[in-house]
Amino acid sequence: MKDTLKEALGFLNRLEKNNNRDWFNDHKKEFKSIEKNIKSLYNDVFETLKKHDDVDSFKMFRIYRDVRFSKNKQPYKTHFGGSFHRRKPELRGGYYLHIAPNNGSFIATGFWEPNKDDLLRIRREFEVDASEMRELLAEKSFKDIWGELEGDELKSAPRDFDKDHPNIDLIRKKQYIFVRKYKDADLLPPNFIDDVNKSFKAIKPYFDYMSDVLTTNINGESII
Repeated sequence: MKDTLKEALGFLNRLEKNNNRDWFNDHKKEFKSIEKNIKSLYNDVFETLKKHDDVDSFKMFRIYRDVRFSKNKQPYKTHFGGSFHRRKPELRGGYYLHIAPNNGSFIATGFWEPNKDDLLRIRREFEVDASEMRELLAEKSFKDIWGELEGDELKSAPRDFDKDHPNIDLIRKKQYIFVRKYKDADLLPPNFIDDVNKSFKAIKPYFDYMSDVLTTNINGESII
């Protein structure tokens, strides 16, 4: 795995400097070999995740960029990315692994784009009571791994919410995610997958809480 990640970082570094179709086509055989090994790494993460969570699939994203509606016309991504899906509808939240050179790698968990109904349900929960959420966020063993809750947020209160509500810091969020960053050197030790798995395992109490919120109404009655 060490060699796989070292080769991947090296290739992505060169691709960043030569992001054009001619260069990529000349090195496509090398890319396909690296891509195959990286997909195997993502599969290892998936199999490890299955030991402590009910994940039913994973997706590794393609290297090709959709440039149709983007100002950036470079044809290729300069990273590998993949997501791991929990069994729906009972389980909510997701995992993501991003591999990029120049200390750009990270893992992320949580809720990137909750739909309108889910976002409203989360906000209503925090409007009523956010004590359990705050206990989770304050837990030292959790913070040591994941740090602070991240995500885009509104500048003020959402419609029909009090801007002076004591939990407005949580209510105005549009995403509820956690991110852990890695330097290139962090990817090379043989225990990198173990560290990723340890981090993903530590998010379970948060996922359990949010899954309970999103599968019940405000009275705690099941909606699935």
